Amino acid sequence: MNDDFPGPKTRAALERGIPYFKNGLRFDAEMQRASQRGFRPVRQIVIDKAQGDFIWDLDGKRYIDFQNGWATNPLGNCHPEIIETVEAANRRFGFHYDHPLRYDLAELLADVMPNKALPRTNYEVSGTEAAEAAVHLALTHTRRRYIITFSSSYHGMGLGTKILSGLDGSYSTYLEGWGGGVIKAPYPYSEGIPADMSEDQYTEYCLWYLDNHIPSSIAARDNIAGILVEPGLAEGGNWIPSTRFLRGIRELCDKNDWLMISDEVLTGLGRTGKMWGIDHYDVEPDILVYGKNLSGGIAALCGVSARDEIMGDNTDFASGSTFAGTPAGCAAAIKTLQIFERDQVVEHAKRLGDIAADIMREWESYEIVRQARGNGLLLGVSFCKPQSADVDEKDWWTARAVRGKMLENGVWAISDREDTIRMYPALNMDETVLREALQVMEDAIRYVEQHGHTEGDATAYPSGVAGF
Repeated sequence: MNDDFPGPKTRAALERGIPYFKNGLRFDAEMQRASQRGFRPVRQIVIDKAQGDFIWDLDGKRYIDFQNGWATNPLGNCHPEIIETVEAANRRFGFHYDHPLRYDLAELLADVMPNKALPRTNYEVSGTEAAEAAVHLALTHTRRRYIITFSSSYHGMGLGTKILSGLDGSYSTYLEGWGGGVIKAPYPYSEGIPADMSEDQYTEYCLWYLDNHIPSSIAARDNIAGILVEPGLAEGGNWIPSTRFLRGIRELCDKNDWLMISDEVLTGLGRTGKMWGIDHYDVEPDILVYGKNLSGGIAALCGVSARDEIMGDNTDFASGSTFAGTPAGCAAAIKTLQIFERDQVVEHAKRLGDIAADIMREWESYEIVRQARGNGLLLGVSFCKPQSADVDEKDWWTARAVRGKMLENGVWAISDREDTIRMYPALNMDETVLREALQVMEDAIRYVEQHGHTEGDATAYPSGVAGF
């Protein structure tokens, strides 16, 4: 156990800065409660420098970056070619709405869409805005009033996307009266399946729910605009859906004249070892939402693409913002896509994902590991408390303990409220770095299994105070 971690400069920055933010008044009380339960102080860092596969904290300690700007840096931190391209765009264009890079990027995006079938583009700043725009696009095209989303889904933190998301009921507290047009359906997990169903049976139930329960009990079939689905529950724990589920949704949309909207803000642009997560299922969506990897982690840019007949002539659809499609954002996206092609980044990500899968598969032999899973470099491990634990202990305490030990030993990953650790390596990460990080993670799993969560880090900053 290292009680000197994090170092003094990092601790001082956290203690000085956290009280200025949301829930900052709870910080001292939460730390005292954790101490009374026998937990050591939370393991958190403040970044001083980021480069490639690594970050450094204020005390000079280096970490392998599995957090990856919350999966926003596909080519690692601060890629020099993208930075140079963004600086050149800023010098040439400054900040203006109409510039040729908008059109250059639109052509590139149309070319990489699934089956090149979604040629129309609308730029947004964030994934939140893009998801909201996609839903409004579906509603205005179909002239219908309901959209179906899923439990444990995450589409953003705007007013609309809080209602669309199913990740946690607390996200939409006091917005209950605003959600009348959103219908939540069950998403088939590979664990926690009810009623002793098999995975296949639960998938069939979820599809039955969409096609039978919702139209008969919640909303008329011909008043449902479409289904908004993630081809991999990202914030919900990096869960990987079955082929039957995604293809079943496509079949139901075709049968009922609903639109299939694929939210690929996190699963798209190479993260799963294919250009789009939906490509694994041989399914073509009607609308696709994307962001994160699009602009190389340097300048904000997201977007929505759709079939011609949906976006090509829809005067009721309105979306966008002052900062959508800036010269810097478009320049960064163009350079990112060029590097993807030049360096075969998506193929490299698939190879790394296969390596990670082979390594992580062995971790399920540990008592505290419920499941290790991945699709390309969309990686997750869910944890459970040991059988010897007290009845009131939580599974997420174990996950947080492992994550804390990983951080102490030089790997930065995400464990945010759930009982899962999520990892988002850069798509071009060096293989030796990936293997080193996974070894550090396994060592942390073994340590926590042997010593318990009080030797790791089972406490957290108050919700919203600091990111994990």
